[in-house]
Amino acid sequence: MAIKPFAHGNAVTVAEAVEALSASCRPLAGGTDLLAMMKADLTAPESLVNLKTIPELHEIGVVPDAETTKGLRIGAMVTLSQLAAHPAVQGRQELGRGSLTRSSMAVLHQAILRTASPQLRHMATLGGNLLQEPRCWYYRNELIPCWRKGGRLCYAYRGENKRHVILGGGPCYAVHPSDPAVALLAMDASLRIVGPAGERTMSLAEFYHPPDRETRTVTHLAIDELITEIRVPAPQAGTRGVYVKVAERAAWDFALAAVAIQAVMEGDTIRSCRVALGGVATIPWRASQVEEVLMGQASSPAPLSTAVIDRAVEAVVEDIRPLEHNGYKADLLQGVLREALDQLR
Repeated sequence: MAIKPFAHGNAVTVAEAVEALSASCRPLAGGTDLLAMMKADLTAPESLVNLKTIPELHEIGVVPDAETTKGLRIGAMVTLSQLAAHPAVQGRQELGRGSLTRSSMAVLHQAILRTASPQLRHMATLGGNLLQEPRCWYYRNELIPCWRKGGRLCYAYRGENKRHVILGGGPCYAVHPSDPAVALLAMDASLRIVGPAGERTMSLAEFYHPPDRETRTVTHLAIDELITEIRVPAPQAGTRGVYVKVAERAAWDFALAAVAIQAVMEGDTIRSCRVALGGVATIPWRASQVEEVLMGQASSPAPLSTAVIDRAVEAVVEDIRPLEHNGYKADLLQGVLREALDQLR
């Protein structure tokens, strides 16, 4: 189906882009998702404001010395290919707490390289990737009035749901499709958001929320706001990260289950960690029960032994509520977590 006619304008500043935004005017980043949605007649904005022409959104750099929390600043228009090739993401640049290692940024680097295809990574931006719409076949069919699009029902709940959620479902059961979002959640990343009222900073954990009946979205981004920057804290000494993903195809596919772990290690002992799950919930999912097992008692944490890994694998499925056709995901998630922990060890 052909795209309906629309106006197109270039913004040269963030303020200019924000001023243009409305329900009928949407931001255009890499376009890998939005243009596909428009071609499928799933959305039809009257105009698009191009963000590629805003120089500051393409920058990658270190957080300024004047700020207390050191780390990496990533402009929302940085492409996934550019980010994967950056020295900091490859562990070859200082971020305010000493030299990085490949292992300390590996969770993000691995997640990016498991995203889509090389061609799409050259086009897709980090900001756009965090905001992409679900890949649910009911949502992507323009003839089906699913709940997420304003209808009364989520047809996946009693329909074909083999790729859908096993954690925290309802009223929508479509999984969140982003790989980098899962890694960034494990890294405790935050977002700089700009709107008509000014700018605000929000952690990625706060930014995502399960879909609700008022907004039918999974983020706290208003219609007239932009993500301008993603910030990743500088890893502490001894940090290791890992991202493991399983999909039906080795490339250019979305996760059936994924695990991101960012841990501060002392020898073979985990001092602190964050574990995030992908492909199993409507948002990138924090696995707090797994973290509790891995860190053990704060006064005397245990080494990352086979017994600890076994307990963590058992804990990851405590809150799982599979649908009729996706019970296999529970076993799959356990296997992915075990592989991730073995790699970490």
